[in-house]
Amino acid sequence: MNLGIIGCGKMGSALVKGAIKENAIDGQKVMVIDLVPELAQKLSNDIGATVAKTNDDLIKNSDAILLCVKPQDMISLTDSFNKERSSKLFISIAAGIKIDDLEKSLNNDDRVIRVMPNTPAMIGQGASAQSKGKNATESDAEFVSKILNAVGISLEVPEKQLDAVTGLSGSGPAYIYTVIEALADGGVLVGLPKEKALTLAAKTVIGAAEMVMKSDEHPAKLRDQVASPGGTTIAGLAALESGKLRSTLIEAVKAATKRSEELGS
Repeated sequence: MNLGIIGCGKMGSALVKGAIKENAIDGQKVMVIDLVPELAQKLSNDIGATVAKTNDDLIKNSDAILLCVKPQDMISLTDSFNKERSSKLFISIAAGIKIDDLEKSLNNDDRVIRVMPNTPAMIGQGASAQSKGKNATESDAEFVSKILNAVGISLEVPEKQLDAVTGLSGSGPAYIYTVIEALADGGVLVGLPKEKALTLAAKTVIGAAEMVMKSDEHPAKLRDQVASPGGTTIAGLAALESGKLRSTLIEAVKAATKRSEELGS
């Protein structure tokens, strides 16, 4: 399948590079374009893609088009496309922009899949979700899953859950970076060199996440396995409860979800 990419920033580039690395797509069958020509040329040089002269030229020569522009620019972009063409698959990664709004701005027979990836996709550790529009086929969904699974994991969810996905995994890396920074600062406070504290904090988060993914145990059970009666861990957990870490993280997901909903309204 020939793939076009409109918007060659970090996320669009990460998705296509990962898909090529895992042989999900062929770089020779990719066409790219960006408002900043240097970005399109760089991606072209990296993967062997063709740089399109116009958006309509890219769409004409592509079977599927990955839309990687900012949410506030999405509908004006899709409204500008030439409608005198055959049906195409459009894949949007814009937070908050509803499938119905995309379908209304495209041709009646175009297929739409809305995707919410996250930035760890840039290192092959993404957590993504996707939802199909009314015309999208199972084959379309499989193609999108192939791209997303090449840079992490992908789940298919109803569109009504995508704002929650945005609030959790879409925005989630920023929450975890803050947690890592705070853990490292705590290490420095109690006497560790900053570089070593940061390494230990980051690796601890990676290890704990892998335990959740690979053990099939609930996080609460894994936590209890670390916390001995009267020990160091339970003392630390008591401090976290006092600082309302759990409720603060819950509220962060809630606030980001609300903001995603507002972007699409």
